[in-house]
Amino acid sequence: MTLMRVTMDCLGRAAMVLSGLLIGGVVQAQPLGLLDRNGSWVAIEPYGHNIVRVTLSLEKERVVAPPGYGFTASADADGWKHSVADSGADVFTSPAMSVEVKAQPRPGPPTQMQRYFASSLPPVSLVMRRAGGEVIVEMSGWELAPHTVNGEKTFRVGASFVAPVDEHYYGLGQNQEGILDHRGRTLDCKHNYDAPAGETVCVPFLVTNKGYGVIWDNPSSTVISAGLQGRTTWQSRVGERVSYFVIAGANADDVYAGYRKLTGVTPLPPKAAFGYIQSKARYENQQQVLDVAAGYRQRGYPLDIMVVDWFHWTRMGQLDINPVDFPAPAAMNKTLNDQGIRTMISVWPRFELESRYFNLLAAKGYFLKHQDGRPVDGLPVRNDRAGALLDSTNPEAREWFWGKIRDNIASQGFDWFWLDETEPDLVPDGYLYSIGSGDRYRNLYPLVHTQGVAEGSRRDRPNKRSLILARAAYLGAQRYGNLFWSSDIHPTWEALRAQVPTGLNFTASGLAYWGNDIGGWQWHTPADGPERKPLVDPSDARDVVGNYDDYPELAVRWYQYGTFTPTMRAHGLRKQTEVWSYGKEAEAVISRYLKLRYTLMPYLYSLGKRTYDTGAPFMRALFMDFPKDPKVFNIGDQYMFGPAFLVAPVTEQGRESREVYLPAGSDWYNYWTNEKLSGGQTVTVAAPIDVIPLFVRAGSIVPHGVDIPSTATPQALKELRVYPGKNAEFALYDDDGVSYDYEKGKGRTTRLKWDDKAGQLTTEGDKAVSRSVRELLQVVRAR
Repeated sequence: MTLMRVTMDCLGRAAMVLSGLLIGGVVQAQPLGLLDRNGSWVAIEPYGHNIVRVTLSLEKERVVAPPGYGFTASADADGWKHSVADSGADVFTSPAMSVEVKAQPRPGPPTQMQRYFASSLPPVSLVMRRAGGEVIVEMSGWELAPHTVNGEKTFRVGASFVAPVDEHYYGLGQNQEGILDHRGRTLDCKHNYDAPAGETVCVPFLVTNKGYGVIWDNPSSTVISAGLQGRTTWQSRVGERVSYFVIAGANADDVYAGYRKLTGVTPLPPKAAFGYIQSKARYENQQQVLDVAAGYRQRGYPLDIMVVDWFHWTRMGQLDINPVDFPAPAAMNKTLNDQGIRTMISVWPRFELESRYFNLLAAKGYFLKHQDGRPVDGLPVRNDRAGALLDSTNPEAREWFWGKIRDNIASQGFDWFWLDETEPDLVPDGYLYSIGSGDRYRNLYPLVHTQGVAEGSRRDRPNKRSLILARAAYLGAQRYGNLFWSSDIHPTWEALRAQVPTGLNFTASGLAYWGNDIGGWQWHTPADGPERKPLVDPSDARDVVGNYDDYPELAVRWYQYGTFTPTMRAHGLRKQTEVWSYGKEAEAVISRYLKLRYTLMPYLYSLGKRTYDTGAPFMRALFMDFPKDPKVFNIGDQYMFGPAFLVAPVTEQGRESREVYLPAGSDWYNYWTNEKLSGGQTVTVAAPIDVIPLFVRAGSIVPHGVDIPSTATPQALKELRVYPGKNAEFALYDDDGVSYDYEKGKGRTTRLKWDDKAGQLTTEGDKAVSRSVRELLQVVRAR
């Protein structure tokens, strides 16, 4: 058997062909290995001891080209070695893992069966192992099938991997069918506002319970079949190569550290982003905004951000503020700021034909286009003819857009921006971006669109952390300070149930800050009444809920769940969406959880700093923290919120109890009663309307803060609550909550350590906290 190999000198010459080529901010380095398998080119490119990129193509220049959009890391082959096994396989080894590209014999004349069935594509197979020999990934085949898409001769590209029977799959962005484990499912990975279960968002990052993840480097529409018929397959509609990364780790957090290294750091959002965000579709004028904010302050309820949603403008694409309804936006914002409240305003990338900038942008070529160069105007569905789409793949268009936001809107004192329609809503299939076919770059838009605003804001407002509310994401979108939400969902129990696994898969995709419209965005009146008697009296909320008798109960349960999501924001088409909108009984419970959110602010903000440092999400599906407990692998209706809390939302109408599985390997305290229970069992937990089942893992430290009206008010610690049973550590963090000084290490960190045997809490770091430990310490006594 003879194998063609490329020497390191040839490798260098191949890399020089594309020296200086820049895609997505990454300059290609020389791959560690470039192999020819009978005409199939294979590149092996490490990015650390536990991260490898594999690229395959029939064209050598394709496999030595850099990764696509979303990636920021440079290749790093330090510590890797290349050898040839007795079998003829090429083996690449690091202290953490190995990659074996199997030998392939030269093909002889085809048999009769092969003449009919065999592919002309020269086969490639490889296997990755941990240092101890355990198989991580085994690629069994790949695909490169020619076809024409959007007038472009291209290929359908794909790869297949062996799927062990005990492997489970998570991530891949947002799919709202209400299922956590993707095993046995086929997912159409593309941004789709009109998906039947709710908007889908493609982040092609698949994480497993086996301590590894795969990032698929292709922004076109991609179909993934996970664990079907013993294999997992990826198939993208447009491409000339297969390119993917494998990140291996000892635990889930190692995988997210790898994602962070490859695609960028998740910034620490301004502290206000961890507080309560009040929105509605829509507040029609500035007096309504001021009145709602005053309502929170008068009632003593905390509030951090007021949102001004769409149609505050005179026309779509004017990028202005209607002076009739908002005659003094700067004064409005100052009034709110004086109350410790910040503002966010919606800015859309759509431009009506009659808007003042349409002709200018069309002349510059800054719109998504037809093949003949005409701007695409509106959608052929949903009666949507409202304008052309800004081509945010064009950096000049992005810079122009931010400049108008800065000068026309931010100049009026608005703090942050809601970038709606970031899928984009105007689907690019069949059209052209400045960088190429809309089909080729189907899923890219939310990355580049938020990039322009984030980078512009960082440059022009250097002392104010950027914050963007965005409706879709792609690989690397986390680095632009985005809060993501699940789009325009329905106000139903079914939708609430689906939100829990939906959010867990989204955060499992490496994007920590996700939330949803508390209460649902759409509005309808159910055809039938509630199955059970409502647990909340709707009689004093008829003006808001109409005949939807169980809606106040739904709102209460949704707020309880929203208290334990990364972003807590109410929104909707209802006449009112404020805490007091659903009757006195609902208000009493909702306000309790709103205040609990702020009580836990020291814990929450410290989790945000941990995500900045590590890349790991803090709303976590149970597989992340309990990989040795097979019972958790498809539990999608409960989750960890940071290292301490196990959250089990009630998502069925009329229920006053629910079953909760307590993962094995730990004891658990009921947060409300302090009852201590052993892990590895399912328990029935009381859940009257004012209770969300909530447990704390033994060996946890949970800081609590005093009541504050918003995060603009410095918050003193109320107590440091310790749940004994194991040694515990917690890094308590605080800073000014507004500037980028945290990046320079100017925040205050106190390392809290609990010695369970000694029954003692010690501290390192911030002296102000250290001096108060004896007064603040509250050791929970099990009941």
